[in-house]
Amino acid sequence: MAEAADFQGMTPSPASRWLRRTAALLVGAPLFAGLLSATAAPAAHAAEDAVGGQSVQVSLDSVAPKAPVKSDTLTISGTVTNKGKQAVTGAHVGLRVGTKLSGRSAIEETAGRTGYSPGIDAAEVGDGPTVNFAKLGAGVSQDFTLSVPVSKLGLGEDGVYPLGVSLSGQTANQPYDQVLGIQRTFLPWQPEATEGKKSQLTFLWPLISSSHLTAQTGSDSQQTPVFADDSLARDIGPGGRLEQMVSLGKQLPVTWVIDPDLLATVDAMTRNYKIKVGDNLVTGTSQDAAKAWLSSLEAAVQGEKVVSLPFADPDLASLAHHGRDVPGSLGHLQSATEVAQKTIDTILHVTPSVDYSWPVDGAVDPSIIDVATSAGAHNVIARSDSLRDSALAYAPTATRPIGVGANAIVADARLSTAFQGDMSMADTSTLAAQEFLAQTLAVTLQDSTKQRSIVVAPQRMPSVSQAQTMAAALHALDPQRWTQPLDLSAAATAKPDPLANTKVPGTGAYPDALRQQELPLDAFQDMKNTQGTLDRFKVILSAPDRVVTPFGNAINREMSTSWRGDSGGAQNYRSGVQLYLNGLADQVHLIQKSTATMSGRSATIAVTVQNKLVQGVDHLVLRLQPKSPTRLQLGEDGDAIGEQPVKVDGDRSQSVKFTAIANANGPVPVTARLYTEDGTPYGEPMEFTVQVSEITPTVMLVIAGGVLLLVLAGIRMYTHRKRAMAREESDGNDGPGRSNGSADADPGQPSDPTPDTGPESGAAPGPGEKVDH
Repeated sequence: MAEAADFQGMTPSPASRWLRRTAALLVGAPLFAGLLSATAAPAAHAAEDAVGGQSVQVSLDSVAPKAPVKSDTLTISGTVTNKGKQAVTGAHVGLRVGTKLSGRSAIEETAGRTGYSPGIDAAEVGDGPTVNFAKLGAGVSQDFTLSVPVSKLGLGEDGVYPLGVSLSGQTANQPYDQVLGIQRTFLPWQPEATEGKKSQLTFLWPLISSSHLTAQTGSDSQQTPVFADDSLARDIGPGGRLEQMVSLGKQLPVTWVIDPDLLATVDAMTRNYKIKVGDNLVTGTSQDAAKAWLSSLEAAVQGEKVVSLPFADPDLASLAHHGRDVPGSLGHLQSATEVAQKTIDTILHVTPSVDYSWPVDGAVDPSIIDVATSAGAHNVIARSDSLRDSALAYAPTATRPIGVGANAIVADARLSTAFQGDMSMADTSTLAAQEFLAQTLAVTLQDSTKQRSIVVAPQRMPSVSQAQTMAAALHALDPQRWTQPLDLSAAATAKPDPLANTKVPGTGAYPDALRQQELPLDAFQDMKNTQGTLDRFKVILSAPDRVVTPFGNAINREMSTSWRGDSGGAQNYRSGVQLYLNGLADQVHLIQKSTATMSGRSATIAVTVQNKLVQGVDHLVLRLQPKSPTRLQLGEDGDAIGEQPVKVDGDRSQSVKFTAIANANGPVPVTARLYTEDGTPYGEPMEFTVQVSEITPTVMLVIAGGVLLLVLAGIRMYTHRKRAMAREESDGNDGPGRSNGSADADPGQPSDPTPDTGPESGAAPGPGEKVDH
């Protein structure tokens, strides 16, 4: 009834009004709740941000000393930045020191935590140092410095303690004191030298760079080198990456790991050199910087352990996974190893060890081990995240046998990767150094009853900030309270831990990220092609070293580990080397010959060989081959193929001549090509046509005229002779002593010789008498 009244426009009854109000309440309640929720959301999120410690960023720019003792005063400097949208009032920066961490995993877990965690993060140090800020506006940064005697930190037994610096304050939405930001680091606490055995720490200090030299050299006697760019000059100049590596390294107890290609490249800069700028070459001017860098390095390594990588630091994993399928690739590794020791000895005047190989990131599998040891190295620098010791509760000694007379020197993965990333900010540099020190102390405390050798193999090409951070961390270990330095040679001969893992992981365990960066199979095929071109080219040269050395080094650079992550650059470099070598080889070629006309049966065919190189060429054979050997033969013996040796001085041309014999008229296609003495084709063939023609009408007229003249001359001589004989006979009939025989007597043939005497007679012949026999 109520519903009928509503629909019909009637005055609603009390019952219907009650129903309407109830429905409105039911519908409006969720809507009102939503409005309340939306209003409360910002406050809830702000409170969550406060608990998470994210609204204010705390950066630690320095911790000094990095590894304090009891008498020290700990000073921490940094910056707080309000990242929120509301000002922070009543703020202060405080120091928090937690309980000793249980081990290396606890250090790693603590380093990975972000934000403030009540119950996990320690309370502020009682009566500890604080820095107050009445107001910290949104987006505003403020510096701070906290100083406190170490004796007030309440540190107990030796170990690693978490150290936190927090900012507490309040905002308009949360008008109560709370932690709004925190940053954690570590305080290694070993005030006295450990009572047990210290860890022996080997730190590799790599001097490696990318490829800078091209295969191109000048045509002068010094073979002026050509650089791809001028970046190396910046690296070895004041403040440059390589300059810093040398200046920092000479003050540290490290093992120098050097790529000989870097030394050879810088040495080339000490003399005249060129730099490619587009299609032009400009003169380099950094000779003084190159000499200073080499001089500084030579002084730094005297008396120190120096390890040489194979020339240009070849990518062992790429060779193992792809290069072995291309014949000759492993030969490049062998040659790169052979030239390494001589290069360092010549430039730095120290004898390096070449008994080590270093795969990328220490990642190994059986094929990598095979390749790494194929050139004579017995020690492979691996890493503990590849060759794992999961079953052990401590880090074992680095070296261990892995079969076939080879040893793996397993670098500690956590320590080796401690300085990766951007260290240009003081905050990240400080945190990295403190965590590195904490990890080294934790390693020693794992089992101080055992003498263990720990190796650190950092990234191959540290940046300036990374190198500076590594140096700062190593200087903090100078007191040698829990570590002592050891060179790589001693680490390689240390007594292996019998419990350490010696099983090399299978090929499937190799990291996919590293595999994707490898040089492809095509790269090694390109190297093979370049080597083949070089082998064919060098045998004809009078001074092959001028070509073999720069191109051999260039092929080694094509295998460099530095190409990882730059596949396009690697391809361009390989293409450039091959293109330049082809250009040099093409400087020795045949000059295209036009159609040769051969009139008559025999003639000489000349082919010109041009040598545009500055050096002479020899040991070449020019082969001439008609396509129709029955119509055109070569040489006095009529051979189907003609061959002549070729020797041409530098920047000269030589004409090589062949005798040809034609057996038929018409055009004969002929192919000329150069070969090396062993029969290998050299360069492209050159084709031309020999046109064999009949005797021409003009020549026939000349010949016919000559024959006619000869015939006429003969007739005239015959007529003249006959007349002369007739006169002689007429004169003889009228003289004395003439016989009066019969009229039928034979007077003789006019052409017969005249007899000197007449017929026999008892009387002596008279003067002029003709006698017949």
